[in-house]
Amino acid sequence: MPTNTHINTIDSNKALVRRFYQAVDAGDTGSVEAIFAPEWVNVDPAMPPLSGLDGARQLITLLKRGFPDFSSQIELMAAEGDRVAVRCVHRGTHLGDFLGVPATGKPVVVTATGIFTVKDDKLTQNQVIFDAYGLLQQIGVAP
Repeated sequence: MPTNTHINTIDSNKALVRRFYQAVDAGDTGSVEAIFAPEWVNVDPAMPPLSGLDGARQLITLLKRGFPDFSSQIELMAAEGDRVAVRCVHRGTHLGDFLGVPATGKPVVVTATGIFTVKDDKLTQNQVIFDAYGLLQQIGVAP
């Protein structure tokens, strides 16, 4: 049976991941130090390599620059130990350059799953898979 400390840790880890999505949705790079550990790394084959606090700022900036109205809806969240798993739906309008693709003005809806690792109340790793091909189809870059 889990201890109260274990339950509190799981709840605080889930709250941290929610804060991550809130920061991304708001374009809030000022909260990076409160959410991310200096050794943070983003593991996402569809994105450029990003790590550390500067990488976290770059991630938030990259998403908000490409999709100024970027928003995340968490559909499912589960946690165990130091990991939090999430299934999310992201929405936005492609109004800025994103990964080298100029703005198209097209709305997008993209699903993603992620496994976040937490240590000492900070994110140390995001392992994310998002529907990059679906995104490229919606903005007219892929058939």
